[in-house]
Amino acid sequence: MTVREMQDEIIRLKKENDICILAHTYQRHDVLEVADFVGDSFALSQKAAKAPHSTVLMCGVRFMAETVKILSPDKKVLLSDGNAGCPMAEQMDKQTLIRLKKQNPDYTVVAYINTTSELKTECDVCVTSSSAVKIIKQLPAKNILFIPDPNLGQYVRKQCPDKNFLFVEGGCPTHYSMTAEEVKQALSLHPNALLLVHPECSPEVTELAHFAGSTSEIMDYAKNSNAKEFIIGTENSITEHLSFELPQKRFYPLSKNCICHNMQLTTLATVYSCVNGTGGEEIELDELTMQGAKRCIDKMLRLG
Repeated sequence: MTVREMQDEIIRLKKENDICILAHTYQRHDVLEVADFVGDSFALSQKAAKAPHSTVLMCGVRFMAETVKILSPDKKVLLSDGNAGCPMAEQMDKQTLIRLKKQNPDYTVVAYINTTSELKTECDVCVTSSSAVKIIKQLPAKNILFIPDPNLGQYVRKQCPDKNFLFVEGGCPTHYSMTAEEVKQALSLHPNALLLVHPECSPEVTELAHFAGSTSEIMDYAKNSNAKEFIIGTENSITEHLSFELPQKRFYPLSKNCICHNMQLTTLATVYSCVNGTGGEEIELDELTMQGAKRCIDKMLRLG
């Protein structure tokens, strides 16, 4: 099959089998074209919960599919490739967090949505990259144990100076790999470009940016800006997607190495296998885990 023929077959099969396809924005463009919804991970979970379909296919990584299952417990949830994990979400286990809580009993645990469902059961509230500042400002607690990304945590701390933050080593290896030296080189090559980065980047990179925000916020900024050139400091797929959406503007990747290999495990062929019933992994979570994880997600929704 050609790409177009496979896409047409996926669209036919997803309708025939009552499947809603979610595609995170870090997916390849040919995958986005067959999705029902495209966006950041938590927004996709919310859209899936409202969709009428009996089955949801997450083209992303495991923690995203788990969040879909938590918000849609009665639906069948598939992960497009069972090997697609997230190193940041998996860097801390539940026992480590329990130990940290015992060592710091006066700290409120704030979990980035990029965590496993098991870890969320021990957290007080979840946040997304776009909602973290707003939510943490509303918390009555002064002491915040922020997991698992210290880079996003540092970005939030600067905007919440009245809070005390405690971080754990780690972060997103894809975003963390970009350096301030690469920023200087990119700005030298493209002096008229604005630098847009994700706050999962190191503080040294984020401080040099013209704008820092979630993936969707980066894309919206580029669409609404009068500028014509942009350096994109997040997964390189975003550079491609923006080039399709805004061909009158120029987009340059901050680093050729900013590629999430877990996201790239999903291909049009794996999506085809999922919708024809021969691929993917069904996500199954026990009731206690879903209830515990949903508790801190519900608090996030109440706060903002």
